[in-house]
Amino acid sequence: MVTRNLARAVFVCVTAFGIGACKGSKSDGAAASPAAPTATKQPAGLPGQSEADLGETVATIDGTPISVAEFQDRINKQSPYVRARYTSLEQKKEFLDTLVRFEVLAAEARKRGYDRDAEVVRTMKQVMIQRLLKEEFDNRVKPEDVSEDEMKKYYDAHTSDYNKPEEARVSAIVVKDKAKAGKVAAEAKLPANQDNKAFRDLVTKYSEDDESKLRGGDLRYFTADAKTVPKEVAAAAFELKNQGDVSAPIQTANGFYILKQTGSRKAINKTFDDVKRQIQNHLYRDKRTAAMQEFESDLKKKAKIEVHSDSLAKVKIDNSQVPTPSPEGIEPGTTNAPGQPAPGAKPPTPGMAPAPTPTPAAAPPAATPPPATK
Repeated sequence: MVTRNLARAVFVCVTAFGIGACKGSKSDGAAASPAAPTATKQPAGLPGQSEADLGETVATIDGTPISVAEFQDRINKQSPYVRARYTSLEQKKEFLDTLVRFEVLAAEARKRGYDRDAEVVRTMKQVMIQRLLKEEFDNRVKPEDVSEDEMKKYYDAHTSDYNKPEEARVSAIVVKDKAKAGKVAAEAKLPANQDNKAFRDLVTKYSEDDESKLRGGDLRYFTADAKTVPKEVAAAAFELKNQGDVSAPIQTANGFYILKQTGSRKAINKTFDDVKRQIQNHLYRDKRTAAMQEFESDLKKKAKIEVHSDSLAKVKIDNSQVPTPSPEGIEPGTTNAPGQPAPGAKPPTPGMAPAPTPTPAAAPPAATPPPATK
């Protein structure tokens, strides 16, 4: 637990204030990492500040100075609401105290060797990877690199994603006899049978169509010209305007249908101009992902990588906490397991944000942001 908390503390340090924030102090050479990080560039000042002003030291902790430039950079990276709390000299001293406390605790952690702890090092690597990819690709691929022709070509190839006809969804009780159909329709319209469960019970009790009966009578979504249901059923389904409406018996070649409206989807008609920016974002994400994959592939080609399958086979996986699947499986309408798409789910919608880079565990919120050292 102590190791995990220290790893989180390091994560706060590097994410909020940069990789250089966790460097060893000048007086702590024995505990410093083998490869010392490169000194970070001093933050730029504000109008009216000279280089001499920015270089002045506001505090020194065991030989590690905190300059005016560093101090004000830490404050000015906060939200306007937070910055407003540190305008007076006394309030600045309060903020400085948080920086001092942070440095003192970081120095003690280094003395105890936590900077070489496996979890701390792994967290540091994750943050360094995020910084590397951000700085490498923020300017390499831009949304404006996607041309008008590329966007139009994508739209023309995916018009069905942006133009869809109206759809209806109904559940049905199917019987062969006309008199029985009239009786069932009257029963289905009773107040006691208004909810979907009651209608499914009627399906179980009366329906003579085995295929739809297994689904509680559900005929799923279909369009007005669908071939999956009799044309008489399709026409009648679109005449049911409100969810829960029940039809009179509908005669078809397969028997008599009693329908209950369970859902509807309005038609979608979006022009190229309507979705142009959405497509641009989608193609930008694809370009960025491709560039990132090429970058990583080139790095792997340059690296000397050896895989030892015999050792890999000795890795054991702890499955003691894996939940046992429900024998009934996932019920319709329930949430699927994390990371698994719902049945019939579509691919990611154009315009979704780029896939995130590996992210370390979230750190607990701090009352005030930790500082960076030189």
